[in-house]
Amino acid sequence: MKKNFTKIRVIYADTDAMGIVYHTNYIRWFEIGRNELFRDLGMVYADMEAAGYQLPLTKVFCHYLQPARYDQVLEVETWIDYLRRASIRFEYVIWDETRQNRLVEGYTVHACTNREGRVRRFPAFLLEKVTPFYPLNSSDPS
Repeated sequence: MKKNFTKIRVIYADTDAMGIVYHTNYIRWFEIGRNELFRDLGMVYADMEAAGYQLPLTKVFCHYLQPARYDQVLEVETWIDYLRRASIRFEYVIWDETRQNRLVEGYTVHACTNREGRVRRFPAFLLEKVTPFYPLNSSDPS
């Protein structure tokens, strides 16, 4: 299983009045991890969109374990949990810089659609990049 590790520094705008990261920023950081994982696999999300495919979010889960604070360096760990014919699930753990403390864990599920929003099977060029690390789970109905 291939994983990506992306460092992020918490900026002041990411925090609330108490200097604690506002909860929706973790979802943004999930997206950064997901994009960087795709880059590690040799694929840029913009190229997929240019080819007529999109990955709209269909589900998100985020479990907050400990708060992150202003100016803290975090590490977003990202991997693919499953790849089905027309959906993909990414898992995330956000760590403190020392990787001693899990701050957040969660996942996102995305459908594969065309420009018109119709669900489609993943294109061959994406499968070629992803399946060496994450075999297609064809027993699932999605």
